[in-house]
Amino acid sequence: MGCFECCIKCLGGVPYASLVATILCFSGVALFCGCGHVALTGTLTMLENHFSRVPSDHATLTNVVQILQYIIYGIAPFFFVYGIILLAEGFYTTSAVKDLQNEFKTSVCGRCITGMFVFLTYILGLAWLGIFGFSAVPVFLFYNMWTTCNAMKSEVVNITSPENICVDVRQYGVIPWSATPGKACGSTLNDICNTSDFYLSYHLYIVACAGAGATVIALIHYLMILAANWAYLKDACQTHAYQDIKTKDDQELTDVQSRSKEAINSYS
Repeated sequence: MGCFECCIKCLGGVPYASLVATILCFSGVALFCGCGHVALTGTLTMLENHFSRVPSDHATLTNVVQILQYIIYGIAPFFFVYGIILLAEGFYTTSAVKDLQNEFKTSVCGRCITGMFVFLTYILGLAWLGIFGFSAVPVFLFYNMWTTCNAMKSEVVNITSPENICVDVRQYGVIPWSATPGKACGSTLNDICNTSDFYLSYHLYIVACAGAGATVIALIHYLMILAANWAYLKDACQTHAYQDIKTKDDQELTDVQSRSKEAINSYS
C-alpha cells in the first residue's frame, strides 16, 4: 500500500497539460526542421537542373536557402531547451499548488519567471504563426505545378496543345527574369513533375507546414498553461499571506486570553 500511495502521489505531481504541450512542440519542431531542411535542398537542386542552369542567376537564392538552413539549425536546439524549461516550470507550479498547505511557499521571483515565460511564449507564438504562413507559400507553388501537370495528363480537360502550357517560376520572384530557361513547358514540365526531387520536396513542404501548425498549437497550449499557472501562483501567495495573518491573529488572541485569565486569577 505504501508503494501504491507513493506512485499515486508521483503521478499526481506530473503536469500532464505541460507534458502534452511539450510532446506536441517537439514533434512539430522536429517535423518542420527536418522536412524543411531536406525540402529546401531538393528545391534548390530542382531549380539548378531545370529552371536556372547558370549559377550566377540563382546565387541569391542559394544564399537565402543556406541562411534558412542555418536558422533551422538554431531553431531545433533552442526549442528543445525551451520545451524542457517549460516542462520543468510546469512541475514547479504543480508542486507549488499541491503543497499549498505545507511549508512550501511561492516566491515573488517564481511568479516573475512565470510571467516572463508568458510574455516570451506569446512572442514566440506570433513568430511561429508567421513561420506557418511562410511555410505555406512553397506548398502553394508546388501545388500549382502539380495541378498543371495533372491537367496535362487528364483526359477530361482535353488539352489540344500541351506544349503551350508552361510554369514560369520567375513570376514568383524565386529567380530573376534573366535566368534561363526560367520556365518549363509541355513534356519538360511533365518530366519535372515525375522527378523524385519534385515529389519529395512537395510532400516534405506539406509535412513541414503541418509541423509549423502543430508548433503554433503547442505554443498556444503553453500560453494557456502558463497563464493558469501564474494565476495559481498568485492565488497561492495570497492564500499563504492570509493564513499567516490568521495564524498571527489567533496567536495574539490566545495570548490575550491567557493574560486575562492570569490577571483574574491574581485578583481572586
